[in-house]
Amino acid sequence: MTKMYGFELVDEQPVAELASVARLWRHTVTGAQLLSMVNSDENKVFGVSFRTPPTDSTGVAHILEHSVLCGSEKYPVKEPFVELLKGSLQTFLNAFTYPDKTCYPVASTNLQDFYNLVDVYLDACFFPRITEAIFQQEGWHYEVDGDAKRLSYKGVVFNEMKGVYSSPDSVLGEQSQQSLFPDITYGLDSGGNPTAIPDLTYEQFHTFHETYYHPSNGRFYFWGDDPEEERLAILGKLLDRFGPLKVDSAVPLQPAFDAPRSAVVGYAAGPAQDEESRRGMFTVNWLLPETVEVELNFAFQMLEHILIGMPASPLRKVLIESGLGEDIAGVGLESELRQMYFSTGLKGIDPEDAPKVEALIFDTLRELAEKGIDPACVEAAVNTVEFSLRENNTGRFPVGLAVMVRSLSTWLYDGDPLALLAFEAPLAAIKQRLAAGERVFEELVTCAFLTNNHRSTVLLVPDEKLQEVRKQEEEGRLAAVRESLDGRSLEAIEVMAEDLRTMQETPDDPEAVASIPRVTKDDLPLKNKTIPAEFSEVSGVRVMTHDLPTGGILYADVTFDMLGVDEAMLPYVPLLARCFTEMGTAKRDFVELGMRIAAKTGGIEGDMLVTTALQDRAPVVKLLVNAKATVDNAEALFSLLGEVLLEGQLDDKERFRSILLEEKARAEEQLVPAGHSVVISRLRSHFGVAGWVTELTDGIAYLQFLRRMASSFEVEWPNILANLKAVREMLVRRNGALMNITVDDAGWKNVLPHAEAFLASLPERESAGAAWSFSAAMLHEAFAIPAQVNYVGKAANLYELGYTYHGSANVIFKHLRMGWLWDKVRVQGGAYGAFAAFDRASGTLAQVSYRDPNLLKTLDVYDASAEYLRNVNLSADELEKAIVGAIGELDAHLLPDAKGAASMARYFTGDTEERRQQMRDEILSTSVDDFRAFGAILSEAANKGIVCVLGGAGVKEAAADKGWQLAELL
Repeated sequence: MTKMYGFELVDEQPVAELASVARLWRHTVTGAQLLSMVNSDENKVFGVSFRTPPTDSTGVAHILEHSVLCGSEKYPVKEPFVELLKGSLQTFLNAFTYPDKTCYPVASTNLQDFYNLVDVYLDACFFPRITEAIFQQEGWHYEVDGDAKRLSYKGVVFNEMKGVYSSPDSVLGEQSQQSLFPDITYGLDSGGNPTAIPDLTYEQFHTFHETYYHPSNGRFYFWGDDPEEERLAILGKLLDRFGPLKVDSAVPLQPAFDAPRSAVVGYAAGPAQDEESRRGMFTVNWLLPETVEVELNFAFQMLEHILIGMPASPLRKVLIESGLGEDIAGVGLESELRQMYFSTGLKGIDPEDAPKVEALIFDTLRELAEKGIDPACVEAAVNTVEFSLRENNTGRFPVGLAVMVRSLSTWLYDGDPLALLAFEAPLAAIKQRLAAGERVFEELVTCAFLTNNHRSTVLLVPDEKLQEVRKQEEEGRLAAVRESLDGRSLEAIEVMAEDLRTMQETPDDPEAVASIPRVTKDDLPLKNKTIPAEFSEVSGVRVMTHDLPTGGILYADVTFDMLGVDEAMLPYVPLLARCFTEMGTAKRDFVELGMRIAAKTGGIEGDMLVTTALQDRAPVVKLLVNAKATVDNAEALFSLLGEVLLEGQLDDKERFRSILLEEKARAEEQLVPAGHSVVISRLRSHFGVAGWVTELTDGIAYLQFLRRMASSFEVEWPNILANLKAVREMLVRRNGALMNITVDDAGWKNVLPHAEAFLASLPERESAGAAWSFSAAMLHEAFAIPAQVNYVGKAANLYELGYTYHGSANVIFKHLRMGWLWDKVRVQGGAYGAFAAFDRASGTLAQVSYRDPNLLKTLDVYDASAEYLRNVNLSADELEKAIVGAIGELDAHLLPDAKGAASMARYFTGDTEERRQQMRDEILSTSVDDFRAFGAILSEAANKGIVCVLGGAGVKEAAADKGWQLAELL
């Protein structure tokens, strides 16, 4: 098998670390490369990636990434991508724009579905329609507004990037990278700067595709258990249509600096929350060697962990304990570009203290280089990196896709795509050097940081006027364009915008839609996949075990019932969860504890599980402690669990202050990038106890609690400490606890004695049985932040409006989200996204938008959802697509640890196999009548629902006009 379908075999080797055989193929005519990873993973992955280095910050690569998925030669519909999202069994379907590459990956566990996805994506990438209307929709265009005929900008990417530039952390990350690469493509914004996006012309956009989207510039990738010969056949047929093309897409090296550089940049900030508010952000950034230097790459991953990866890491500890800021800033190690870089600093500083932060960083690095790094810290870092590589746990992100991205870190720059995948040799080399007494990391600190002149500092300073300045500059630019237009030119813009609206609103040709390949109901299994679960009692505690192959890794979750915690104490729980592993114990201080955890385990983390029982809508509220380690280290893992839960020291005032300020900074950081989640949480808090608890422990209410605690910390510390101890007393007890174990049966037999000893050590205490005084408050709320976009939500509890759950709801909301809301809120409204988030347990429906230029218009769309459903006229194909899509979500691919966690959550909520099978049966039997009947329920939701909006584009004005309760958050 050295030549096949126009490909010749370049290299073949086993990659034991991934249980795969890797073959690198080259297409003899075009020079296209294919990395074919053959293994037993049912979650198959395909991807095609192109080197796409931009020459400006107009976002051309990003806009093209959106646009090629809007119809192609073979599939001439408006959005084949959306049609796939509606009715595929996909486990991943998206695209990414990096500073130097654009990637188009898909994944599915169903072979036919996988081939369908591959076919649509290949046609999209190589034969897209990319008409001028598509460019206007996804990139930017003018709209003519009102009787005064003022101009405005619209476009999906334009608004997406307004959202990105509204996030100070995003701005800091972008500025830090650009400061190190001023002379090459990494010094530009491939996503697009909103001020530069309107400079992009359609001709430039189209030329960019012609230049870079050619097989000669492509890197193709397959992963999984699909037949390799078919991979070659699929690509061979496509590539037969192309000849060779010389594509100049290489990314050059950044010329070295003669001396360090610095930049001071403003970011849009709201009014200070208090007179002592410190809102500066500061990073020191260093350019490092090329990513393809494999041993150095792994060494830098370990060094990152040594310096800032743990709460007790020496550089992180010094920065946090300095009192100069609230939380670490910077991306840490960036290792996915041609040249790596390292960025770290502090956020929440007084801008005048930036020189002190810089001096502190260099003093600490100098001391580490001269006096040496604690061997325990080195051991912890090496174990953490090695554990992560061996576990290869990517969460809901397909494993094969993570491997593709890792391969591109070398492959894209003409290096060996397997260099970072076959990690055993470089890991062994580093460990051997350490065992021989070599000062590996001290020398790295010296050469990479202390004597490296190619570095920069970036200081972000809050500017309360910048938001208004940006608005005025945009309006001024638009006014100048408007002034330059004669009547005929203005009319042409109006006609163009109207033509775009007509195109967006005109349904696709049914025959064209039907041409998109898809699986049918007949291809779907009639029965749910089950997760193995057994129950036993160990030391008086209920234990749930899942016999699943985990590669020798033990996943252990311990839950404690929170129903006995007084409601005033609830916001203390997430803080206590961090204290378990970040405050030290009777045996060791927090530095030694952190090192021990990292050296012997894959991590121990406190969290919460908050949901609703299906049978009676009672709250399910648990403190959750997640832990993982190799089975061989089970004894150390359970010993550490007992130590942190039972012997934790909570009285280190300054350490707790650091945790508090970090927690506050992180809550503030999430307001812009995750604004939709913030809005959903706030809306759900009005409709049930679980939503209320989530808001108190992870929402706007939690942020406000943290701010109050921080402002009164000195005076209140004795009370805070007493409350922390009281909450621990209420929670950590054997009564009502549950342990959830995910490992194979042989592993469990080895683990059991250690688990038994741990559970026996838990104290027996009855719950105080506190009564929570939750009551639904039907408030319309608006939260103002200095953002150029909005997050717009409206919610109601459908069960309280008389609805009884039926599996057809899964189908209806799948269609509503990917049909009605997508078309009205994203395509026509210009928002980056829209959701119909239905909580099956509580009955709460929230319709929410993401990075939305509109506000009231979006609320009108939500209210019109009812009328849309009442009159919907779905074809049999459209209905079947929605059913397939709903089943795809129900059958989402899970890794073993996620299966164990999902099974535990189902147990707590009463989501039995019988109940889940009934849901599946109802999904499969959904009819158009179900859609129309649901419209009546949504009509009630429109009348009785509540509104929550977060943002800066017209939020204050709308709140004043509508009488909504208004608060400023940033």
